Amino acid sequence: MDNAKSGLWDVFKSVAASVFGVQSSANRERDFQQQSFVPYVVVGIIFVVILVVSLIFIVSAVIPS
Repeated sequence: MDNAKSGLWDVFKSVAASVFGVQSSANRERDFQQQSFVPYVVVGIIFVVILVVSLIFIVSAVIPS
């Protein structure tokens, strides 16, 4: 996969792996060979927003108001 564009699913998997700290060296090298970092930033922001909203929902469901 030399210098091939990553698909949306590949970008999502890379962002998820890096958020949880399990990104492999080969995938990291592949990500850094991409010409644009914008898809990674966009998916990363969406991933973090979903994670925060999920945590807020879980905490509010567990702790009675």
